[in-house]
Amino acid sequence: MFLKSSFNYINEFYFIFKKQIRKIYLNSSIYNKKISRVDENVLVYRPSLNILSSLIKYEKQKNKIEDFNVQSIWENKNLNYNDFKKLHSFYWLFSIDLKSSNKVTQSIVENWIKKNQNYETKSWEVDILSKRIIAWISNSKITYDESGNNYKNSFNEIISKQVNHLINEIDRSSDLNNKMIGCTAITLAGIAYKNNRFLGYGLDLLKKIINTSFDNNYFPKSRNIRQMVFYLKYFILIRELLKDSLNDIPEYLNEIIHFLGKSYDFIWGSLGQSLLFNGNNNSNNNDFDKYLSLFKYKFKSDTFDVSGYTILKNKNAVLGMDTGCNPAKNYSENYQGGPLSFEFFFKDKKLITNSGYFQDHNHQLNTISKTTANHSTLILDNSSACNFKKNSKGLSTVSKGFKTFDKEVTYEKNYWRIKCSHDGYLARYGVIHQRNLEFDNDKSILFGKEKLIKKKNFKVTNFEIRFHLLPNIKVTKLQDKKSVLIELENSGWRFFSNDGLIGVETGLYFGNKNNYIENQNIFISGVTQNNEQLIEWQISKI
Repeated sequence: MFLKSSFNYINEFYFIFKKQIRKIYLNSSIYNKKISRVDENVLVYRPSLNILSSLIKYEKQKNKIEDFNVQSIWENKNLNYNDFKKLHSFYWLFSIDLKSSNKVTQSIVENWIKKNQNYETKSWEVDILSKRIIAWISNSKITYDESGNNYKNSFNEIISKQVNHLINEIDRSSDLNNKMIGCTAITLAGIAYKNNRFLGYGLDLLKKIINTSFDNNYFPKSRNIRQMVFYLKYFILIRELLKDSLNDIPEYLNEIIHFLGKSYDFIWGSLGQSLLFNGNNNSNNNDFDKYLSLFKYKFKSDTFDVSGYTILKNKNAVLGMDTGCNPAKNYSENYQGGPLSFEFFFKDKKLITNSGYFQDHNHQLNTISKTTANHSTLILDNSSACNFKKNSKGLSTVSKGFKTFDKEVTYEKNYWRIKCSHDGYLARYGVIHQRNLEFDNDKSILFGKEKLIKKKNFKVTNFEIRFHLLPNIKVTKLQDKKSVLIELENSGWRFFSNDGLIGVETGLYFGNKNNYIENQNIFISGVTQNNEQLIEWQISKI
């Protein structure tokens, strides 16, 4: 134990020492000279802002640049981190009226360059710097045009300098989303300046991201739906930039867009609503759908299962179940431990949901929202089916996971069935959970069978099976103590179970990003038994 502690201490000391040495190097004149290398130095290509509209939420009411305090905009030292990022990323340029004064806009950019022309830890972070490059080049009509030669030279040099830094640093970034934004910035700079070094590096990095971050089904290894949409937007953006600038489009980019687009249609396109599995929030992709239509992208899914998400649907009902394993540790920072959890819609209204995800990693609700109890599934001993551990950056990642197996799916016109098992509670409690969901389309009845399969190391413990509801849904527990009435906006339903104690409890709903509200959830509770145990329930339309 002593040797292990000593080794950890030495390792930590070495990591801190190495980090400090690198910090000194990045702020040195040697490094400044290295990234000041300038190749092609003329802005040739200016992208249409329509191409960027998949990423930017344009405001109907545009601001005038004259409304900004040009002289003091960079003097405010009391900004919180989020406001600092927004200011220095320059994404606010997309909200500026293009009829605004180029002279005023360029004076703001010029003042930034004077104060930040050398590497600085905060304002040169990968995501901030990447967005700044994208914003400056994309808004060149006001940031570049009608300017003098001295300004243009300064502008071109600082773009090149930032891209050089990005190329040096981006492999060290552990944030997959930041890498994708950085890749886009480098590629855009390569296109805009006809710089083959930038363009070549950007496309090589793009291929590397695809090869390392996606599984064999072309779905993100994180199994995160939100990240799937994020990637699709950036891949299409890069493709449209290459197409618009008359550059060749790599076949691997066409391929990943094709398969990722089919996943997008599978999970969102035919639903128009968000499934709250594994780090997802409620989102509105209608603007992105319009973007896809504008640029003539049509995706059609012909499957009912993608990367462990099984979704059965018709014009009246949708049944979605998470039948996948947890992602690997390096891809699990936004993962939630809800194996075999499910969601159920009827006529575009969600009847059974998961609780959603609190995205802010610095908030205690982030950890709470990751637990199995926040999903519509089985929980043993009020513990999660997988263990999470905080890494050096304070992010909770999976330290001990689970496997799913024995999946069976029946998808007929009037009868649906999803069966699957997981071993998340096997090591601690000697139990395998097998869930069997069946839906009778004619009678609008959802049947559930929860089988607890005992193994040699079985340990008696409490169990709960939870069914989370949206905050606006009303429930009434009946006197028979076996039934609960559920009042949906467009229909009424009866929950019934003859096994265990049936109850209703107040919980928290995290469906909207970094927000929470009280909701109700129905639960079946009891104690596990030595013999094989079957808990049955049903939800029927009344």
